[in-house]
Amino acid sequence: MSLLNVPIIDIAPFLSGDREARLRVAAAVNRACEEIGFLVVTGHGVDPKLCNRVFEESTAFFEAPMEEKLQVKQWADDLPRGYSAPAAESVAYSRLNRTPGDLKESFTIGWLDIPADEYFHRPEAYNFFQDNRWPAGRPALRAAYSEYFTVMERLAADVLRIFALALGIREDFFADKIDKHIGVLRVLNYPNQPEEPLPGQLRAGEHSDYGTLTILRHEDEHRPGGLQVQNRAGGWVDVPAVPNSLVINLGDMMQRWTNDRWVSTMHRVVNPPRDRAHDSRRMSLVFFHETNYDTVVECLPNCSGPGNPPKYPPVTCGEYLRLKFTRQVTFDRETAGAA
Repeated sequence: MSLLNVPIIDIAPFLSGDREARLRVAAAVNRACEEIGFLVVTGHGVDPKLCNRVFEESTAFFEAPMEEKLQVKQWADDLPRGYSAPAAESVAYSRLNRTPGDLKESFTIGWLDIPADEYFHRPEAYNFFQDNRWPAGRPALRAAYSEYFTVMERLAADVLRIFALALGIREDFFADKIDKHIGVLRVLNYPNQPEEPLPGQLRAGEHSDYGTLTILRHEDEHRPGGLQVQNRAGGWVDVPAVPNSLVINLGDMMQRWTNDRWVSTMHRVVNPPRDRAHDSRRMSLVFFHETNYDTVVECLPNCSGPGNPPKYPPVTCGEYLRLKFTRQVTFDRETAGAA
């Protein structure tokens, strides 16, 4: 029977255990990736004190006047660096589902130190390597975000080693495809909702993520209006609340790599009940991991065969992300143009 709820997996044995322990973790991860595309992990080694520092600095920033936040507004529609205001994006529109803007605001950073190497400045690099926009007078925020970004880079590389073992390919398969990754850290703030949302408007609309994997840390799982996952039976289920855990889910590129063996699952962040909406603010730290922009994502050799040909054409990570980023922030203009 397929998993209908998100499993909880301790990955510590993989990070420090013997071969048999590592294989057990990989097998559990493989089942989660095949059947629901989400897992809650413990034993990841991320210091909860660091997470709390990021939450504290983020709370202070999001509670600042809008004028201050707009001083570090995103450079461009398709360049996620800096601040994005409530309802400025609709992630559901990345799948061409026309919905009102999401009831969230965000602050996003990417690479911390961009080398002078021409690889990072080619036309094909597009806007993936741009300077971060740091709010003035908040050095503690910059320090906390920078440290957390670095920790997430290392953890994502470890998770991809687990993925490789789970897929039956060499453990370092992804290593040379992520050494110049274009992942970002996005802190999402879901404000209180004193006013009724518009019809079809959610904190984050139904969507799948775009890249290889996403690593998410919640501030408080017990606040109303949280993350839900659509299982293969079509039902929406809440992600389990586990102290000091991280939520990991697959993105579209991993589904393409595995030829649908693994699933990039639809998920959403729902609104709180109206009787609790006045005190329902939530915050999440989300690391969206992507490969290098010129990595070609195509069916793995052991994920196709007679009767199961590759389902997707090859595409570079950069090409795929540009399409998705542009859609999610231009939903209002495209919708207006189609009206």
